Amino acid sequence: MLGKTFIEIGGFPGTMSIYFHKKYNCNVSLLDFYIDKEMVGKMEQTNDIPKETIECIACDFFDFAPARLYDIVFSYGFIEHFNDTRDIIQRHVDLLAQNGHLLIVLPNFLGLNGWIQRLFDRESYVAHNLQSMELIRLREIMKGFNLNDVKIEYTGKSMVWLEAKPTIPRIIRLSVKMFSYMLKLFPVRCRLLSPYIVISADKQ
Repeated sequence: MLGKTFIEIGGFPGTMSIYFHKKYNCNVSLLDFYIDKEMVGKMEQTNDIPKETIECIACDFFDFAPARLYDIVFSYGFIEHFNDTRDIIQRHVDLLAQNGHLLIVLPNFLGLNGWIQRLFDRESYVAHNLQSMELIRLREIMKGFNLNDVKIEYTGKSMVWLEAKPTIPRIIRLSVKMFSYMLKLFPVRCRLLSPYIVISADKQ
């Protein structure tokens, strides 16, 4: 991955851009509807990388007209916020350079974690497109693209979580956190326990 171009979609403040730059020395770009460049600069400083290492692209993803294609196209917790899963993945694929790598990570709310979200944070739960988390549907979508080595699988250690919202009692959040620690004793990748889904593919 050394020296490859990388774009993080919808990832402000750019945590994964920093990771890919430090870990793989990628030339990194961050695309999001809103970007606070001062905050990104502080993150660069905190992580001991030169200022403006991260190219900031403040733009609606649906209006983005790239000047170049990218070796690595990445998003985390992004595609599940849109109704048309095929279209949003297609827009990721359209950014891939020849021999590029696609990497998409999204949460799995079709197991225990979804049940926790629905019970205690319904607002966040309904903001997600649950159909985008169906592996069978994702596999059908990915068949429509001319990509190689396509993988769609559950990932991550068994866990559940709740956002630190004032509307959620602290005792509930602590209880869920303790339950999550217990779940880590069962490192099984499956629909019920895995917190994330990962989609990866290569363009050749």
